[in-house]
Amino acid sequence: MAVSTIYSTQALNSTHFLTSSSSSKQVFLYRRQPQTNRRFNTLITCSQETIVIGLAADSGCGKSTFMRRLTSVFGGAAKPPKGGNPDSNTLISDTTTVICLDDYHSLDRYGRKEQKVTALDPRANDFDLMYEQVKALKSGVAVEKPIYNHVTGLLDPPELIQPPKILVIEGLHPMFDERVRDLLDFSIYLDISNEVKFAWKIQRDMAERGHSLESIKASIEARKPDFDAFIDPQKQYADAVIEVLPTQLIPDDNEGKVLRVRLIMKEGVKYFSPVYLFDEGSTISWIPCGRKLTCSYPGIKFNYEPDSYFDHEVSVLEMDGQFDRLDELIYVESHLSNLSTKFYGEVTQQMLKHADFPGSNNGTGLFQTIVGLKIRDLYEQLIANKATARAEAAKA
Repeated sequence: MAVSTIYSTQALNSTHFLTSSSSSKQVFLYRRQPQTNRRFNTLITCSQETIVIGLAADSGCGKSTFMRRLTSVFGGAAKPPKGGNPDSNTLISDTTTVICLDDYHSLDRYGRKEQKVTALDPRANDFDLMYEQVKALKSGVAVEKPIYNHVTGLLDPPELIQPPKILVIEGLHPMFDERVRDLLDFSIYLDISNEVKFAWKIQRDMAERGHSLESIKASIEARKPDFDAFIDPQKQYADAVIEVLPTQLIPDDNEGKVLRVRLIMKEGVKYFSPVYLFDEGSTISWIPCGRKLTCSYPGIKFNYEPDSYFDHEVSVLEMDGQFDRLDELIYVESHLSNLSTKFYGEVTQQMLKHADFPGSNNGTGLFQTIVGLKIRDLYEQLIANKATARAEAAKA
């Protein structure tokens, strides 16, 4: 892929349009300079179509770990853009580009404080620009994307983003705006229950950041109304939801160390076939501990069943408990079907490869890995379908 042309002109009230032809595509996009509030038009042309994946979750819910697992499935570690802003949130690998949607904050940290809104509030985000730029990248057009600096809390000058084979947009609002939602080829929601989220924040913020229990509680309570209003409802649009809950294997557990994780997979999604345990469409309860799987207290339990989720038919795969030895995961993998693996044991291999990642001994790591493999399969099917369509069009 190559950028053919880049022109910049100053404009206070820019217009935005997208044109295309058989040989090239062009787009005018604007960017705002925080210091002057002026906008600059940029024309960039190139030619490649991009698959777009959306990942939604609250902050501190494991999005970055999921991104590392996903990019690993496609090969190559994701790294910040070379020679760019060291505070860039973007991660680029050979196949994928991951964009953090915090970059589309319309208000910096001080602006939000002044207007008394949180980053979760839609009023603090520029959905028009988000839509225009995701649409442009999906169409094979490079964009100048803004940067939200998490260190300073300010909006930094933009960075040039080339259209990748796979674009992942991750953050608070990938499915909030209907226009952006319609651009997604697949969407995932990480749904961490309040109990687990609270336990995780205590473990992280008290142990690593020295925060008091009272300040952690206050922070959670301050965000909760906006989370309930603007973030949580997005899960109804997701093609797959990874739901993290307290274990049911330990009565009255409140430590959040042993987890019950559910992979909720929507039926009827093009190029996506839900994973199943033993017998597709059946209701299965399975306790695999024994000579083939080493499990300490409280053990491991799997469930699989058809269900309904926001009036959608879904298949639900659940794991409660944790592994002692990841190399024995092959025993569980051999009982799962529709994994979209390329060889026997690929799930286990991926899990062993990232054994130090958070969640690698429980269902969060297992289901993130499985979803990553399903996205790779979806991507390959989409590309094959586009190639077939082009070949048929050429014959016509």
